[in-house]
Amino acid sequence: MKAVLGISFNYHDSAAALIIDGKIVAAAQEERFTRLKHDDSFPRHAITYVMEEAGISGADISLVAFYEKPFIKFERLLETYHAFAPKGIVSFVKAIPVWIKEKLFMKQTLKEELIKMGIQAKLTFPEHHLSHAASAFYPSPFEKAAILTIDGVGEWATTTISIGDKENITLLRELHFPHSLGLLYSAFTYYCGFRVNSGEYKLMGLAPYRIISGRTARYERLIKEYLIDIREDGSFLLNMKYFDFATGLKMTNNTNWEALFGIPPRIPESEVSQEYMDMAYAIQCVTEEIVLQLVSTAKELTGCSNLVMAGGVALNCVINGRIEKSGIFDNFWIQPAAGDAGGALGAALATWFIYLNEKRTCEFPDGMSGAYLGPSFSEKEIQNVIRKTNAVAVRLDKIQLYPRVANLLNDGMIVGWFQGRMEFGPRSLGNRSILADPRNTGMQKKLNLEIKYRESFRPFAPCVPEEEMCRYFDLNKPSPYMLKIAEVNKVQCISLSSNYERLYYLERLYTERSYLQAITHVDFTVRVQTVSKETNPSFHALHVAFKDLTGCSVLVNTSFNVRGEPIVCTPEDAYRCFMNTGMDYLVLGNWLFAKKEQLSSPSSD
Repeated sequence: MKAVLGISFNYHDSAAALIIDGKIVAAAQEERFTRLKHDDSFPRHAITYVMEEAGISGADISLVAFYEKPFIKFERLLETYHAFAPKGIVSFVKAIPVWIKEKLFMKQTLKEELIKMGIQAKLTFPEHHLSHAASAFYPSPFEKAAILTIDGVGEWATTTISIGDKENITLLRELHFPHSLGLLYSAFTYYCGFRVNSGEYKLMGLAPYRIISGRTARYERLIKEYLIDIREDGSFLLNMKYFDFATGLKMTNNTNWEALFGIPPRIPESEVSQEYMDMAYAIQCVTEEIVLQLVSTAKELTGCSNLVMAGGVALNCVINGRIEKSGIFDNFWIQPAAGDAGGALGAALATWFIYLNEKRTCEFPDGMSGAYLGPSFSEKEIQNVIRKTNAVAVRLDKIQLYPRVANLLNDGMIVGWFQGRMEFGPRSLGNRSILADPRNTGMQKKLNLEIKYRESFRPFAPCVPEEEMCRYFDLNKPSPYMLKIAEVNKVQCISLSSNYERLYYLERLYTERSYLQAITHVDFTVRVQTVSKETNPSFHALHVAFKDLTGCSVLVNTSFNVRGEPIVCTPEDAYRCFMNTGMDYLVLGNWLFAKKEQLSSPSSD
């Protein structure tokens, strides 16, 4: 037996992944155990979990792979400060002591932390974008594929095009810092008042609220004329006069941006005015244009019919929907943990196939096991939580459970659904989910305000059995990881007045536009998860029960957490979240909890 442990940490989204004899056995983010959103600390809990899941000890680990090369990253830091000097002296004084004290000695730190856990294996350090590329290619179902990785920055690379062929990955093109599409998008995230590295989803969700006017076109023109020089092959140069991320303490030069766009940076948590919605739409359009050009270049360079993607930008489901619809590639697969957490998995895979030169066998539909790679919990562990919390619950067998929950959803109830192994990556895919009826016209507002405690404009995603997807959505291929948008079929939509797209955003949001109102975004798109009977039979069975009762196969599926917290991991996490929100019912395995029957609310963290 050969076991390779992959880890990522020290920036954001620390994680651990375990490969045994070439198969992905387990993977999880550290935040799920520590309950600290985007936790960047050494992934001690995640490492402990993946070893326990495999039933091995530290002595059984053959190699440990770290997801990037710290020395090259330090080189980039020094060269960047030198290039921009004397600008950036404040940032330099803050950053360098941390590097000298901690990050520069990452190899030694890793060894020391691993020894504490009984792991004394040899270390490997694949480059950051190779880790992303490996995470995208090796679990994919393709023997040969073009590989596109796009994120903020690794060591130097911000975008790469490679080709994967059996066990080999060959780099073809590379774009270097500070010219970064991920950082460009994050700069707009910051300027529109959202948090970098977590608010990019909000910016993407805000974009459809733009009003058709000259302002969106003007913003797009200003971006192309002043912020970025785009080449035909999708490569580009950023005008660093407008950005402070290279050497400063913020993303943008606010003075220059305000002079250019005519609006100041939005104050976080303030009302979102129309100007910022139009700005979100403009940068989304520019980003889509660049990615599609990069996709075309990847096709020209590789001649492949298959494309795989990873890196933070690969989580932009609007872009992914456009790639799929473009038909540039016949087949398209995205790593569900496309961000830095997935880098831990990619580092382990790169070490297995490149460093150890092991042979690869493609798995179908892919090698990710539906992304259900996290911990599961036994009946006994659920019963322990019931006793510990003095909870009131009833146990149902599966034959009783699915129709009972279907009835609750049909009655307008919101249900926390906790089953099996936790998902790896940012999406809940039916094992750590909050579920509701998409036909309920008030459900989107209720979920945002009473359950998730987040901005009213944010949309919710549908889940649908794979065999039923074409009935509701413009999809011709499954979307199991909720990473692509599609349009709602016209038969599900309601005719609207001609001035709909000129309405104030809240008026547009609450205008009834679909028979699946709770999951239909204002532009009639959805971020779909298709549910497979083979991959998740329990979740599929619930959909069947809901269809048998209502004639509708679709459910609302949102992550089992509230704003600012990670997705729940344990039954205790789930019960606490259930009790501290407006959820009506909770299902833990076969146990059903009704809110009105609970005796008291547990203390909130």
